[in-house]
Amino acid sequence: MITASLVKELRDKTNAGMMDCKKALTETNGDLEAAVDYLRKKGISKAAGKADREASEGIITARLSEDGKSGILVEVNCETDFVSRNDNFVGFVDAIADALAASDAKTLEEALQVRHGDMTIDEFVKSKVIELGENMQLRKFERFDLEGGGAIAQYIHMGGKVGVLVEVGADKGDTAAKEEFQDLVKDITLHIAAAAPQGLSRDDIPAELVEKEKDVYRGQMQEEGKPAEIIEKIIMGKIGKFFAESCLLEQAFVKDPDQKVGKLVEATGKTLGDELVIRRFVRFGLGE
Repeated sequence: MITASLVKELRDKTNAGMMDCKKALTETNGDLEAAVDYLRKKGISKAAGKADREASEGIITARLSEDGKSGILVEVNCETDFVSRNDNFVGFVDAIADALAASDAKTLEEALQVRHGDMTIDEFVKSKVIELGENMQLRKFERFDLEGGGAIAQYIHMGGKVGVLVEVGADKGDTAAKEEFQDLVKDITLHIAAAAPQGLSRDDIPAELVEKEKDVYRGQMQEEGKPAEIIEKIIMGKIGKFFAESCLLEQAFVKDPDQKVGKLVEATGKTLGDELVIRRFVRFGLGE
C-alpha cells in the first residue's frame, strides 16, 4: 500500500511533485530507493526534451578558500528571471558551488562529474529541470589555484549578473596580508567587472580579432576616400587605441582614468617593496 507518509518521504528526498512521487512508488511497488531512481531517470528523460530551449538567465557565483589560495567561478543558467530569483534555484546554485569548491575539478567536464550526494552535478542539474520545469545548465566553470605568492580574489556584481576571478602574484610571502595589497586586489576585481577587458595583455587578444578590427577600420577609411598610402599608418594608430581599450594592463583604471591598470600595479608594488603581477583573470557575464 502506498501511504501518504511514504509519498511525503519521497517528495522530501527528490522535491518532485506529489503525483509523480505516487506514480513512482506505484511503479516500484513501494520501494523508496527504486522510486528515487525512477524519478531521476524520469527527470533526465524530461530534461532532455527541454535541453534545446534557451537558458540565458541564472546566477553567477564564486567561492574562495579561507586562505585565499584557491577559488572558483560558476555560472548556472535557467530560462527566466523569475526562476533565477526563486529561493529554490538560489539554493540549488549554492549547492553546486559548494560541491565544486570542495572538489578538485579543474574543467567544466570534470565539474559535471563531481558528486553531490548520490548524484553527479550533471544528474543534479537534470533533476532540477523536471522539478522547476525549465531548461538549466551549468554553463561555465573556472578554478584558480595560486601559483606562488599572492592571492586569489573574486567579485560578484549586480546580484550575480557579472562575476570575476583574478590571481595577483607577489614575490614576498607576507605581502598578501597587507592592507595596500588587499585594496589593490579588490580594486582590480571591480575594474574587471566594469571595464570587461578581453585579455590581460596584447598577447592574449586573438590575432583574428585584431585583423577583424583592422578590416573594419580599413573599410571605414576607404568609404571616406582616404588615400591608400596613409590608410595603413592610420590603422596602426587605431589598433593601438583598440589594445588600450581591450587589454587589462593598458586600460585606464576606472577609479583614476589618468592611470593605467598596469602602472597602478607597478606603483603599489613599489610602495610595498615587492614586485606584483596580475597573473590571470576571468570574467563571466550572464548568458554571454
